[in-house]
Amino acid sequence: MARLKQKLGEILVGRKVVTAEQVQQALVQSQKTHKRIGETMVELEFCPEDEIAKALAAQFGLEYVELTRSIIAPNAITLIPEKLIKRFDVLPLSQENGKLRVVMSDPLDLEALDTLRFQCGAANIEPVLAPRTRIKSYIDKIFNSADASLDELSKSLDASVDHSLDKDATGGKKKAEDPDAPIIKLINMVIADAVRGRASDIHIEPMADRVRVRYRIDGVCIERENVPKRMQGAVITRLKIQSGMDIAEKRVPLDGRIKMNISGTNIDFRVASCPSVHGESVVLRILRPDNVKIGLGKLGFEQDDYELFQKIIKRPTGIFLVTGPTGSGKTTTLYAALQELNRPDKKIITAEDPVEYNFPGINQCQVKEEIGLGFDKILRSMLRQAPNIVLVGEIRDRAVGEIAIQAALTGHLVFSTLHTNDAPSAITRLIDLGIKPFLVASSIQAIMAQRLIRVICEECKEVNPSPDPYVLRLVGLPPEKLKGRPVYRGRGCGRCNNTGYRGRKGIFEVLVMNSELRELAFKRAPTNQVQKAARAAGMRSLLEDGQRKIITGMTTADEVMRSTQVEGVIETESKEEIGDREKRESDDEKKGIAAA
Repeated sequence: MARLKQKLGEILVGRKVVTAEQVQQALVQSQKTHKRIGETMVELEFCPEDEIAKALAAQFGLEYVELTRSIIAPNAITLIPEKLIKRFDVLPLSQENGKLRVVMSDPLDLEALDTLRFQCGAANIEPVLAPRTRIKSYIDKIFNSADASLDELSKSLDASVDHSLDKDATGGKKKAEDPDAPIIKLINMVIADAVRGRASDIHIEPMADRVRVRYRIDGVCIERENVPKRMQGAVITRLKIQSGMDIAEKRVPLDGRIKMNISGTNIDFRVASCPSVHGESVVLRILRPDNVKIGLGKLGFEQDDYELFQKIIKRPTGIFLVTGPTGSGKTTTLYAALQELNRPDKKIITAEDPVEYNFPGINQCQVKEEIGLGFDKILRSMLRQAPNIVLVGEIRDRAVGEIAIQAALTGHLVFSTLHTNDAPSAITRLIDLGIKPFLVASSIQAIMAQRLIRVICEECKEVNPSPDPYVLRLVGLPPEKLKGRPVYRGRGCGRCNNTGYRGRKGIFEVLVMNSELRELAFKRAPTNQVQKAARAAGMRSLLEDGQRKIITGMTTADEVMRSTQVEGVIETESKEEIGDREKRESDDEKKGIAAA
């Protein structure tokens, strides 16, 4: 009797890559999302993608390969048409006696196998396995090697731009929407390059002598190649046409949206133009649906904060505020909370400006100030819809704040955001907006401040042999507090674009209201008093949460210093530590005087 084929989870458990509990958790998640268990385990960060590929190779008795330049011969790439390589994410290795050897990530992709067999005239397809992301990266390198640089592409297109513009002026038949038109090729390449590079924004900025192109990756702007100044008008006009803006209006800021399919994924782009000295500046915000569906577990919470957050969002009434500057991940956090609460027995309504992501089962309302449909009007209408949970995109003024508080006091759970530097100052901010202190004190359940910090790249992570002691002291981690524990850094590699960082996580400051804090809010106490009371009640500051992430090797001291206010460093020291430090400084000073 033939032995049954081992399951993928069993192979991974047998190799001690994952635990049986993780396999079970991935099975439950994969049934919900209708994804394969291997893909789910990678998304849940239970194991790396190459381990899944190796386990699949063992399961099906196939070969696993490490993709390098030497693996695929230059003449082999022509064995499969380019469109099929990009469609199925496959790479040809060789063809002998009617057998075509193909690198792929999924040996059960029968559509790919049948199509390749038919299109390539191969009697048999022999799969060889490798991780999908590495295959995609290799494909990008192969087919973009001829024009990998925007500089090179724009130079090669420069003459054809003039030619096409001249042709249009003289009644040429070449249409602007032709996908082979030079400007369209340039813009499509910029957008595809940004998406592949994990950028969140594309900045196209006219300068005096050039058009600068920058990508924001992990919150930091990185300059790419430049577009020639003479192509500025055509590039801006094309982007405005794509996003539905008025191309004749160049005096005022405009907004629009673009929908594009990049590598098989439908991606939205929120486009904003703004007049500047050297022409209109355009920013494209890349809206990936997967970015806000990462789940609470991947936001970066420490275990105690995660459990506290779960308790807060499951309360029946009250207001939960998330604060922080623009781009600190407030919306992502609230969407993750809504996904956790989105069940058939709960009615959820949101008021957003704008609605960036659509979620099934949630009623989302778009603010339209131009027709008088503001947050306040939507909120009043919401309450007549009998919701259980309400999300207000932002509390901007007294009217919105008062309606949100009334909703909380009449039995609704309200989520919203506010622009403040930390959690305690949100209470003062609401009172400054004109909301009565007793309403603030009675309605708020909790306030959470957050920032996003870059995470050290796992591929090039290493112990930092000589960390800067000054920076460590600034973030409250002097050598005596580290007690010999190592700190880490990213050396820089191809996977992280030599930055040493890849991806971002949050650092959090969670303030839960208690009787003392409510009393201080009622008395209009200054922010520093509220902060002391919150710290005494167990609140950990943003800086302290960052310290924990430095010690665990998630990030670096430089990154925490960049994202937080380091003035709070003295507050992280106990009285004994402050006394010891002052005594050491005094002793050092005496020694210096004696030596002199």
